[in-house]
Amino acid sequence: MTAPQPLEGLKVLDLAWVVAGPLIGRSLADYGATVIRIDSAKRVETARMMGPFPGGHFDVQQSTLYENCNAGKLGLSLDLRVEAARDVVRDLAAWADVAIESFTPGQMAKWGLGYEVLTARNPGLIMVSTALMGQSGPYTRFSGYGNHGAAIAGFQNIVGPEGGPPVGPFGPYTDFIAPRFGLMALLAALDHRRRTGQGCWLDVSQSEAGMQFLGPQIADYSVTGRIQGCDGNRDPAMAPHGVYQAAEWDTWVAIAARDDTDWAALAKLIGGQAVAGDARFASLAARKANEDALDAIVAAWVAERSAPEVEAALQAIGTPAHVAATSEDFMDDPQLNARGHFVRLPHPLMGEAVIEASRYRMSETPAQYPRAAPVYGRDNDHVLAEILGYDAGRIAALTEAGAIA
Repeated sequence: MTAPQPLEGLKVLDLAWVVAGPLIGRSLADYGATVIRIDSAKRVETARMMGPFPGGHFDVQQSTLYENCNAGKLGLSLDLRVEAARDVVRDLAAWADVAIESFTPGQMAKWGLGYEVLTARNPGLIMVSTALMGQSGPYTRFSGYGNHGAAIAGFQNIVGPEGGPPVGPFGPYTDFIAPRFGLMALLAALDHRRRTGQGCWLDVSQSEAGMQFLGPQIADYSVTGRIQGCDGNRDPAMAPHGVYQAAEWDTWVAIAARDDTDWAALAKLIGGQAVAGDARFASLAARKANEDALDAIVAAWVAERSAPEVEAALQAIGTPAHVAATSEDFMDDPQLNARGHFVRLPHPLMGEAVIEASRYRMSETPAQYPRAAPVYGRDNDHVLAEILGYDAGRIAALTEAGAIA
């Protein structure tokens, strides 16, 4: 007998789009919540257009990014420009325990779907609003994507080659940070409502969430006035610390010597006593002072060997090292596959959708993945008739009014 999931019975209205908001709803769906995702074929949401797509063929109903952010959810296709569609949203908000949205601040209120309106019918509703800059302040109307969030949070300016232009972290960095903060705040709000009966409005600033991971740099500036710049893969507390090219084209190995013990073992391996006894590298301070020379020695040794050979040799002596993985490596990785990281779900258009499993595992109540992300209209009848109780006449009227998109 399958154990009940921890969020079974939780009802969620998901009005979010792209990544930062939808990942919150995805986490809830993984653990039993009923999540209804509002979508529209008339205004295609960004994640559907970003891919990757099976076989490289563009199709907004076959985006793997969209699948990964929305698996497990029910779908309802609505055109929110139509008042009748907004009436449906109000009914869903009255049904829901949680509403999640990620529109530009103020848009929900313009539609008559603001927190005050929705809680007039459902005082216990918890609304999560996630936006680039939050719901207040002089920049609240600034809209953008996770790469903008990374720039505002300070990441773009510190990631890049030493002395070179900033390149920033790959992709929409804060889109994958903010949902973790939003999810924890939401679970706390649910516990608060369980104890008090009170709902609330949670304001998640994606940029501020990202800033939490630059605490050391912010603290350093507050004390020393030093401004962090691009420093490649170097680390102030370790040397060598970098990613080095191996013999094969475009293969790399990440290496980190955590302390003098790590360095002594690594030095003996790559250069014998000549390197191990070199006074330029005798301490962390010395290695940092001579880091260019140190990196050149490590790089020359790595360049003569295959990446797996380097990884194996360094791990054997206890020095942290790993091949820089490609996307293909991920799919074949024995650790990820042993843990069931990749989940395959039947899909009406793709045949099979591949998503990532939950980011955490619960021994007694493991995550479940009941369905692929919704294609347009897949669950319209179920949501409107069975969940909201609309009769055939009302559903037909919604279609006639253009509310069903």
